[in-house]
Amino acid sequence: MTIIDNNAIVLFQGDSVTDCGRDYLNKGSLGSGYAFLAAAEMGRKYPNKKIEFLNRGVSGNRVIDLNRRWEEDCLRLNPTWVSLYIGINEVWRRYDDHEITSVEEFYEGYRKLIERTHEHTDAKLILVEPFCLPIPEDRKAWREDLDPKIQAIRELAREFHTLYVPLDGLFAAASTQIDPAHWAEDGVHPTPAGHALIAKAWLDAVQA
Repeated sequence: MTIIDNNAIVLFQGDSVTDCGRDYLNKGSLGSGYAFLAAAEMGRKYPNKKIEFLNRGVSGNRVIDLNRRWEEDCLRLNPTWVSLYIGINEVWRRYDDHEITSVEEFYEGYRKLIERTHEHTDAKLILVEPFCLPIPEDRKAWREDLDPKIQAIRELAREFHTLYVPLDGLFAAASTQIDPAHWAEDGVHPTPAGHALIAKAWLDAVQA
């Protein structure tokens, strides 16, 4: 049984992994990734619950970008659940543009998203940690920046008693059995199998 109630509005938020090619002109578009897969499975298992799923992921976004559009793309939608999956672009920008987001800035920005959501909605939160696999080789150096940010999200999950999806550990474990490229060819953007892994982990979190 799922903990998501009848007639709930579930909002997926994040960056390109959540966006996954959604049609911005179609407010109901879920893209072709984990959000679509999770919504499809929930619809199959619980057709009478009439749960509405929304995707407002935007490719390239960071926490700072979510805060800029949180009013329009979250609060005004008055969701019942908010699934928040953000963080890898803060890391990526450090290594391709030398644009550094400190752990403190990341933590405070992420915390602000949670606080604004609680202040203006009754939504419950699902925090999804970003992952990175060691492919290509330069991704290994990203751990220095990524790991403290993952720890920051875990601290916020504990403090605010949110649901949590530990993707980095799940992808690391899955990659011990097969080439990491099976799950994400560039170490970040999931393949179809990678999206399926995320969807299953998300569904497990909501006990669906």
